[in-house]
Amino acid sequence: MEPPGTAGDSEASSPHVVLISAGASHSVALLSGHIVCSWGRGEDGQLGHGNAEDRLIPTLLSALDNARIVSIVCGADHTTAYSESELQVYSWGWGDFGRLGHGNSSDVFTPQPIKALQGIIIKQIACGDSHCLAVTMDGEVQSWGRNQNGQLGLGTTEDSLVPQKIQSFQGIPVKMIAAGAEHTAAVTEDGELYGWGWGRYGNLGLGDRNDRLIPEKVSSVGEQKMVLVACGWRHTITVSSSGGLYTYGWSKYGQLGHGDFEDHLVPHQVEALQSSHVSQISGGWRHTMGLTSDGKLYGWGWNKFGQVGVGDNVDHCSPVQVKFPNEEKVVQISCGWRHTIAVTERKNLFSWGRGTCGQLGHGDILDRDSPKMIEVLSTDGSGCKEIDSLKIESVSGKVWISPSERYAIVPDEKLTKELVDPVKGNGNDASVPDTDVKRIRI
Repeated sequence: MEPPGTAGDSEASSPHVVLISAGASHSVALLSGHIVCSWGRGEDGQLGHGNAEDRLIPTLLSALDNARIVSIVCGADHTTAYSESELQVYSWGWGDFGRLGHGNSSDVFTPQPIKALQGIIIKQIACGDSHCLAVTMDGEVQSWGRNQNGQLGLGTTEDSLVPQKIQSFQGIPVKMIAAGAEHTAAVTEDGELYGWGWGRYGNLGLGDRNDRLIPEKVSSVGEQKMVLVACGWRHTITVSSSGGLYTYGWSKYGQLGHGDFEDHLVPHQVEALQSSHVSQISGGWRHTMGLTSDGKLYGWGWNKFGQVGVGDNVDHCSPVQVKFPNEEKVVQISCGWRHTIAVTERKNLFSWGRGTCGQLGHGDILDRDSPKMIEVLSTDGSGCKEIDSLKIESVSGKVWISPSERYAIVPDEKLTKELVDPVKGNGNDASVPDTDVKRIRI
């Protein structure tokens, strides 16, 4: 479950970022030593700090200090984490439709264990807008949350307040899953690609715009074996064993990367990257990121807030390389709805895009159209020793740090108070569909 440079690395050295995940308007990072930080919008409890406050810089999540977390995944407005030593999944944030898996629809402001998954070895967790899935080490898939379009794969359209096993995968070991707004995709250990849920934009890859209530195999990829899959809000991204990148679904903003703005109902290779070996992918609300094996990062799609990271605010329908200082190579990428975060080989963390809730982690609410280092979580930044000292104090129990002060670097209080209040009531997107009150206010 852990990538190279795991949370089990030596804790003697300064903490560094191991895993990142971005939600609708918040971000989470797992540092070496099993330290979890979160920042950005906190209105629904998705930061896990026990209140609804936004955080403009990374804040240590003390509630998980002793859980030895090895993975973190953001949904739109909720977050999950997995403790391998405890064999326990935790979740917190917005609880509507049962997306937290706790048996109810209540919001939760601090990490709580999902009792139905206690004792199960989890290989991977995926979170969409309002639903979640977990792949067990045996390749079984559990799903929970919203299900109005069949995105849970259970054969019904009833929401599930607790995890349920997807019976359709009985005897078919799943390798990886991905969740979009209301659709889900998976690749099996044999390299087969599946889609289910909301299919209005061809985002299931099945050649039509129909919903599916149970997983259905995507046959159009022929003999290609798929090894990675990711979902944007209404589009899907997958990578073949040879490193070829394929996308399908909604493309109004060019998020498929095919040089046009046309939807594709079946997987279509991104020609612009056909000579590259794609090693990692991530989908945002309407933008996409692809990382190649030589550490180059490419972005395309909706770019109103600079979330593609190429120095402008123009939508791009073909991949454009994202430039980093000193040509640093990228090793990890995660797309939020309107922002993006990335880790470089030098263990520096960068962010760009929408910053109105502090989700970029720079202590302000500014948008940025190119990568900017998050100093406090970067090896070449200013804060690693600060994090280390706070972590030692926290774990030892000798010094108690209040939640309001539990920042990786405690900012000037006057500055923070001035900036936090205006964050509330940020602008809406007129094109947000459906009637979800909470989604529309995002």
